[in-house]
Amino acid sequence: MPGGRVAEREVVEHFGAVAVVARDDQGRIAMVRQYRHPIGRRLLELPAGLLDAGPGETPLEAAQRELAEEVDLAAENWAVLVDLDLSPGFTDEALRLYLAEGLDRLDAAERHDEEADMSVEWVALEDAVSLTLAGEIVNATSVAGILAVAAADARGTSLRSVTAPWTDEPTALRERRNRR
Repeated sequence: MPGGRVAEREVVEHFGAVAVVARDDQGRIAMVRQYRHPIGRRLLELPAGLLDAGPGETPLEAAQRELAEEVDLAAENWAVLVDLDLSPGFTDEALRLYLAEGLDRLDAAERHDEEADMSVEWVALEDAVSLTLAGEIVNATSVAGILAVAAADARGTSLRSVTAPWTDEPTALRERRNRR
């Protein structure tokens, strides 16, 4: 704390997560519609998941895994879109959002639990922006990814390499789990 003061805080540790804006040659992005129990309804979201597969999996590998598991896709071209600290007032949860292009279809993955009830929807980027601004896409990760790729396109911004440092990548919880 400033001035050397000490304050007690409750902090939620998180594995960290990744999400993917997977864009096809027609400018559409792959999204999943899935039920979210805490709010009691289905949301339209980007493919995403935790960095929880075990030791050695990089954030890029986790993003590739989630893209394959949730929407049966692989991508040739990857870039870092944005990094997010999702609620730094009480958690170290952070997320890296990737842009994936040069998509290839994979054989359908076997889905379990929440993923078994997901449906895949292809949405034109401009429609996704409209849905976001209309309050129909509300998942924070999806809002950030959609608006970031639209802004990068509009500005002609070069995105970061997949090897770019991720300053706030959460590691403490993963490291403790992996020591077990």
